[in-house]
Amino acid sequence: MALYSYEAFAKDGKKVKGFLDASSPSAVKEQLIKQGLYPINIEIAKEQARLSFFARIFSRGVPIKEKIMFTKQLSVLLKSGVPLLQAIELLIDQFEGRLRGILIAVKDDVKEGTSLADSLAKYPKVFENIYIQLVRAGEASGKLEVILDRLYDYMERSDVLRKKIKGAMIQPIIQLVVAVVVVVGLIKFVIPGISEVFISEKIELPAITRFLLALSDIMTNYWLIIIVMIIASIMSFRFWKNSESGGRKWDGLKLKMTVIKYLARTTAVVQFSTTLGMLLEAGVNLSQALDIVVSITDNRVLKTALSEARDKIIKQGKITQYLQQSGMFPPMAIYLIRTGEESGQLDAMLLAVGKNYEAEAQDLTDRLTGLMSPIMLIVMGGIVGLIVYSIMGPMLQMMENMGKV
Repeated sequence: MALYSYEAFAKDGKKVKGFLDASSPSAVKEQLIKQGLYPINIEIAKEQARLSFFARIFSRGVPIKEKIMFTKQLSVLLKSGVPLLQAIELLIDQFEGRLRGILIAVKDDVKEGTSLADSLAKYPKVFENIYIQLVRAGEASGKLEVILDRLYDYMERSDVLRKKIKGAMIQPIIQLVVAVVVVVGLIKFVIPGISEVFISEKIELPAITRFLLALSDIMTNYWLIIIVMIIASIMSFRFWKNSESGGRKWDGLKLKMTVIKYLARTTAVVQFSTTLGMLLEAGVNLSQALDIVVSITDNRVLKTALSEARDKIIKQGKITQYLQQSGMFPPMAIYLIRTGEESGQLDAMLLAVGKNYEAEAQDLTDRLTGLMSPIMLIVMGGIVGLIVYSIMGPMLQMMENMGKV
């Protein structure tokens, strides 16, 4: 079966468009006639045509959870002895949206003799290079179900780690937003009213109170300019960060921050070791595997270091020596990789290194999550306390003056 797009007239004369799964154009025509429609055009639907105009504009690809589920279910079906074409047909009805459209197109390609890897490669925004290469290696070796199982495990663990890192930042960000709202509220609405009392009583204000009064005046009279400046600053930063030179400086700066540096390096070690291990295990040659690993590294500084190491490794055939020179890998990882290289089990040792440092990254993320909340509470308490002190100090002085009178 294939997906067809159609144009037809309804009984009331209105023109309708849509999509139907059918074995042939004549089968589509029969279905439409049964529905009381009179077809005027029927053709094979292209994957991009299945998406609406706005869907094409705002589409960000297939959610990672759907890709993980597809990979797992395809592996299970193949392990059960279901042929590839039939397995894809069974999975089509399991998904909705863009992935369903892609699977229909992939099924048609496979039916016509195209390899699964070549068909998936038509959708680079959905299936990354490493995914394609592993599938291609699995098809070549006849162990596609084993490769898919390994790929599913890798994607699942990567997703868990990514969610943990994002989750570690959510609560501190919420606390920061609350603190900003409270501080702005106090400065804009509370302090101006109290300041009039202080001024009328001719009380000498402390420096912190005068500063807050000046800040309150600026926020009250120039709030629109402040908002424009904030938006402009954010947009300028994003533009700078996305540029080649700015992005490299930003990536380098992240590697100089103590906690972020450790997390970035650990994540890079996990990504490099696990990816290279899987590719070598699947039978991909070292040169091609290193190209793939370098291409998926996010940090530009680390990408340069890995790229330089890759060129030397390809020329000399020795991986450990040049990984050590890159300065990215910790001594224990270098030792384990060297052991794997010398014993002829480099792929297995790389996978072991990836799992070990993945556990370390998760532990660090958990510790950060536990530390960030109390730190933010202390910061919030300090800021609010400072504002309260700037208000209460003059008030106490005013009460003393009243007592003297």
